[in-house]
Amino acid sequence: MFNRIFGFLSTDMAIDLGTANTLVYVNGKGVVVNEPSVVAVANLRNRMEVLAVGNEAKQMLGRTPGYIQAIRPLRDGVIADFEIAEEMIKYFIKKVHNRGVFASPRIIICVPYGATAVERRAIQESAEGAGAREVYLIEEPMAAAIGAGLPITEPMGSIVVDIGGGTTEVAVISLGGIVFASSLRVGGDKMDEEITSYVRKNFNLLIGEATAERIKKEIGSAVCTHSSKDIKMIIKGRSLLDGNPKDVEITQKNAAEALMDPVSAIANGVKEALEKTPPELVADIIDNGITLTGGGALLANLDSVVSHVTGVAVRVAENPLNCVVLGTGKALAETKKNGSILLKTY
Repeated sequence: MFNRIFGFLSTDMAIDLGTANTLVYVNGKGVVVNEPSVVAVANLRNRMEVLAVGNEAKQMLGRTPGYIQAIRPLRDGVIADFEIAEEMIKYFIKKVHNRGVFASPRIIICVPYGATAVERRAIQESAEGAGAREVYLIEEPMAAAIGAGLPITEPMGSIVVDIGGGTTEVAVISLGGIVFASSLRVGGDKMDEEITSYVRKNFNLLIGEATAERIKKEIGSAVCTHSSKDIKMIIKGRSLLDGNPKDVEITQKNAAEALMDPVSAIANGVKEALEKTPPELVADIIDNGITLTGGGALLANLDSVVSHVTGVAVRVAENPLNCVVLGTGKALAETKKNGSILLKTY
């Protein structure tokens, strides 16, 4: 079965096409690409030309002259700019194969659970336009559960919360299928926006996306602790009072206050999912706990907040950043076992 579908080709690829980062898994090699989902383009003589993709393009965010744009082609986990997304996928395929001409790979790509048929079709067509021979889709929460090592094929309930850049996917899984799932338009990007807004309102300082992300990663917390006032960092931006460059000191307490709304939305989303889960599966979840995956799972004390709101033990998966792409890679390599979760696109 596996041979007929994928043929054990070394060119087969699994892609976690994320709002913030794109990861690529190749059979036998593991994760070979992990770069920001950013493309820098120049408008030259009314024609768009790609200048950089990934790490190089992200360095240009907020630093480009007028004729150059650093674009993030995905928003809320789905494609917002079709042509730019196609160029980005094409770049990553060429980077994996390390040559200008490559054998057209079969590709499996993650999609948010709540993606519409139109959005799924856009992802498929972008991959096909980038040179894929065949394109399969797998829903992100299922891929995250596989990557986290949850017993998805067993007759017991497991719950996974995948916190990505654009969305948070909450799914209850049993017997290889999704029993209940919801997709929240809250993730790492929303956290960055809230930090930017908080700093603007409370410090009269305008900061960029990269600075907000650095605050989240270095001193971000889901809740204030006794030491929150002592954990500090200096940030730089433009004063809204006089327009001059300015630096201010921000504490972890400030960061926790800024993140209060998105953290509450995630915790309440998990609670609502449990309320809509069949009682027998809820009993399993109480025994097995809740698993957090995705980059957002690394936010300090988020597991404690979710546990407090739901009353269920919470654990952060091992290697949460790579759970989705690793699960997608396992689905690619074990099609015979997991064929029911692959979706051949329209």
